[in-house]
Amino acid sequence: MPSIFKQVLKMTEEQEQPQRLLFLFAQSETRKSKKSPKHQTGQITPLMCVDKLPEELSDFDALSKEADSVSKDWDFVFIAGLSGSEGKAPSTDDAESYLNKMTNDVANGQDLSRYVILDRQEQPIEMAAI
Repeated sequence: MPSIFKQVLKMTEEQEQPQRLLFLFAQSETRKSKKSPKHQTGQITPLMCVDKLPEELSDFDALSKEADSVSKDWDFVFIAGLSGSEGKAPSTDDAESYLNKMTNDVANGQDLSRYVILDRQEQPIEMAAI
């Protein structure tokens, strides 16, 4: 079975319009939950954002290495897609307001269900606002 990241890339190919992928790398400060060792609470702090065309990406390791070249402090990456129109992918300028929205959503504890969230090991993460 392909990795989740490869599945995301494949899904972009299946869309009617060309896509641009949005990435927000974030750092976590976690505390162990008293209720369950599987659940943790804490705060997520946005660190950096980037947008890429799917064809600019090969795999999760390459994306991780690129992110690490800027900052190694990230724990999670939030991923969203932005659809183009009339057969053209959105530009980096088009992506800017959506990256700002992602940053605000994460910083303010908004609904994160619209994002694919992966940890450094490319494992899916489920987050809930408290």
